[in-house]
Amino acid sequence: MPVAFITGATGFVGHHVAEALIHHGWSLRALCRKLPPQSRELPGIAWQVGDVRNPDQVVSAMSGAEAVFHVAADYRLWARDAREIYESNVTGTVNVMQAALATGVKRVVHTSSVGALGLIAHGAPADENTPVCIDDMVGHYKRSKFLAEREAEKFLEKGLPLVFVHPSTPVGPGDHKPTPTGKIIVDFLNRQMPAFLDTGLNLVDVRDVAEGHRLAFEQGNIGEKYILGNRNLTLAQIFAMLEKISRVRAPRVKLPYKPVLWFAGILHFISLITRQEPLVPYEGVKMAAKRMFFDPSKAIRELGLPQTPVETALSDAVEWFRQNGYVKKER
Repeated sequence: MPVAFITGATGFVGHHVAEALIHHGWSLRALCRKLPPQSRELPGIAWQVGDVRNPDQVVSAMSGAEAVFHVAADYRLWARDAREIYESNVTGTVNVMQAALATGVKRVVHTSSVGALGLIAHGAPADENTPVCIDDMVGHYKRSKFLAEREAEKFLEKGLPLVFVHPSTPVGPGDHKPTPTGKIIVDFLNRQMPAFLDTGLNLVDVRDVAEGHRLAFEQGNIGEKYILGNRNLTLAQIFAMLEKISRVRAPRVKLPYKPVLWFAGILHFISLITRQEPLVPYEGVKMAAKRMFFDPSKAIRELGLPQTPVETALSDAVEWFRQNGYVKKER
């Protein structure tokens, strides 16, 4: 039975990656800060308590693995101390890559993000080769993922067999924190989404993203990037789908961008004083200025990335949130 080391298995995407690998006969060693409540749900995992920010703990937990899936990330659009995001996403990535090089694993799959890729004006779908630089990064999360990817690329020159995957916007069951995207769905179901901005996302079933990780290990080319995505949709189209699935009325009011950005800026300033998370994240509003549309055809063509209908992913997400107490008693 092949053995893989995985980070982030307690998270939304990482948990599904772990499930996919176990389903295909892998045994896993997973690094986590503390044992998760659902640790018994994945019997194929040997949990190792530790932190990606601690290089010795990473090396110890990785020992004996022949593959590495570095999925862990601090995915927040606001933090009291932004340094925590960089320590986890950048320093943590360096530690994982150094350990993988030292232990001589067969291949590493590094989970980046489409947030670290370039965008095209007017909403045309971008791909893995769209030009991008650090100045294009909006907010600490995107900037940290961009920098983490640049650090990981340095290990290619040292001989590390590394493949990059860039999930777009995963949706589906099990988003327990939830992620910023999951929170949009939860707020929608709780009728706390009275209006929307004219923006767009590329949605993909989180289970397809998990399969994409496995396929990248088996079939991806060293040094290559693969966008794990599916369908480009405006936020209005996403809400229309959610209305059909949930029978909750979608918002009809489209907000002008600049006043919302101004309002979010005020809330951001207040949060700097109160140290409390703002109701509307300033970085999230800034991101909405451009439609994050992407072309996943390379991963479909070269990896065989599955393309589950996004309606299925949204439906399963709605059902999971309802069953797990995220939705108030519906009228």
